[in-house]
Amino acid sequence: MSEKPSAPTEHYTREYFEKWNYADRGLGKFSMYWFARRYYAALVRRYAPPERPRLQPSAAKGGPAPERALLEIGCGLGHLLGLLQDDFRCTGIDLIDYSIEQTRRNAPKACAIQMSADDLSAFGDGTFSVVVALHLVEHLPDPPQTIREVSRILEPGGLWLFATPHPDYSLRRFKDRDNDAIGKDKTHINVHPPATWRAWCEAAGLKMLRHFGDGLWDVPYLPLIPKAVQFGLFGLPALVQVVTRTTFTPLALGVNQIGIARKL
Repeated sequence: MSEKPSAPTEHYTREYFEKWNYADRGLGKFSMYWFARRYYAALVRRYAPPERPRLQPSAAKGGPAPERALLEIGCGLGHLLGLLQDDFRCTGIDLIDYSIEQTRRNAPKACAIQMSADDLSAFGDGTFSVVVALHLVEHLPDPPQTIREVSRILEPGGLWLFATPHPDYSLRRFKDRDNDAIGKDKTHINVHPPATWRAWCEAAGLKMLRHFGDGLWDVPYLPLIPKAVQFGLFGLPALVQVVTRTTFTPLALGVNQIGIARKL
């Protein structure tokens, strides 16, 4: 059995958001990040199990409290939880204290806990209707174990939504693999092709409903052609997918792969 890679926890500080993948992306309104979070929120609402009848009123507002519980592992800056906090009882966990601070600011109704995704034993069986991990699983030393734990804490029919790099997408042969969007983040210790993630999910009792790409947005790929032109050419299908809330992009045409699975 091969030795598991160790998590480079020394990088998981506030500087992670300033040095790695967050550093070169806009976070403002109508940025790629802004659109992506709304896209993922729409997918959660579409594929989450139906809400059961609610009997308990909300003590805060006098209205019905969300029945379905959602966990985001690796909640980052908390913007996804902020979009979903009125639809679900949201909990976010992250290893970085700065992330927890930002989550509490951006999703004040959510419960934000500083803890590692390596150990989800604090959560009981069938606790959550939805578990989300956006660009988290590639940072873990033992993803199959975490996916098994995700399956355990999901209720029957619960939703598992994840996004992670696709190491062999079609145009990566034109990139410097050590310095592109995937390779430059040295905390990516478990980057695997789609078949591997699918097998791990299925072994954990999670049926893959949709498995698709997020587009070829990591331009440039070709010399001489301006980057803006390439972004318009290669990135347009990804924008159409996000705006229309669809899942049509083939895996080969995604810098990242997105998986939507349901617990059997």
